[in-house]
Amino acid sequence: MKTRALGSQGLAVSAIGLGCMGMSFAYAQPQESEALNTLHQALELGCNFWDTAEVYGPYTNELLLGKALKGRRDQVIVATKFGFDIAPETPDRQGAARMAGLDSRPGHIREVVHASLERLGIETIDLLYQHRVDPRVPIEDVVGVMADLVREGKVRFLGLSEPSAATLRRAHAVHPISAVQSEYSLWSRDVEETTLPTCRELGVGLVPYSPLGRGALTGKLPTPDQLGDDDFRRGLPRFQGEAWQSNLGLIATLERMAMERGCTAAQLALAWVLAQGEQIVPIPGASRERHLRENMAAAGIELTAADLQEIGSAQDPARVQGARYTPASLALVNI
Repeated sequence: MKTRALGSQGLAVSAIGLGCMGMSFAYAQPQESEALNTLHQALELGCNFWDTAEVYGPYTNELLLGKALKGRRDQVIVATKFGFDIAPETPDRQGAARMAGLDSRPGHIREVVHASLERLGIETIDLLYQHRVDPRVPIEDVVGVMADLVREGKVRFLGLSEPSAATLRRAHAVHPISAVQSEYSLWSRDVEETTLPTCRELGVGLVPYSPLGRGALTGKLPTPDQLGDDDFRRGLPRFQGEAWQSNLGLIATLERMAMERGCTAAQLALAWVLAQGEQIVPIPGASRERHLRENMAAAGIELTAADLQEIGSAQDPARVQGARYTPASLALVNI
């Protein structure tokens, strides 16, 4: 696996990372033994960039990675996130329902980082993100605390998830930001307007999450009504009724284009994202080894300029029906 640099501060990671959320949160989760096997196989394939967050579970995903990291800590670049107020678990409030809003107060950041380090079983977080920008707390104060954690040796590099370009500039002026994590795929290209150009200007890496459109771009997703009751995609607009039926035509087109190039739809979608810049490191999720191997093989696919133009035009986001998030979730991005 080739490596890519995120930022200009020395953070080098595998060209494709591993989004670990789906192993514990939001989708149908695999057995722990299968998830651990996938994590270990990731290292065998050269994928050393693992992405988690305290809110995935909550907490259980970091605990899972902590088990996988035992005896392998020096082989993995660990990224995690803070930024939510997580309510105590009750019979009526579990999983995602425990997210009670945003919280990036300086004292809370320190509490979260300390707890994340304990759950992960490590002494230093390689890449710490603010999960969502908290409009109640100036970004200068947030990054100031994050920078203190770097100086104290608890964190190595800093990142932001789904910030606006203006917020990124303000944050970067306080302490170098190595990476911005945002949704980016053939179907979701909002970052191309201002965020990606700003990243290029400032020398900040981009880490696309959901580069496979939350599974839609694999061509293997069952109809939304066949997803588990707790699968959060059932509530996303582009997976709903008529929108999903319309989007199936785009998926069929992507599958045809992939077949013509001797790869899978997932591999073609990932190769397209990778080709958008050397500072881009997508983190597709993969709970099972066969999906992991398929995704990692995308790093070896070479697309011509003509290929990129044809694929990008055929999967024009303007033709995708339904927003990527609900209105409530969209209100938390690009702040």
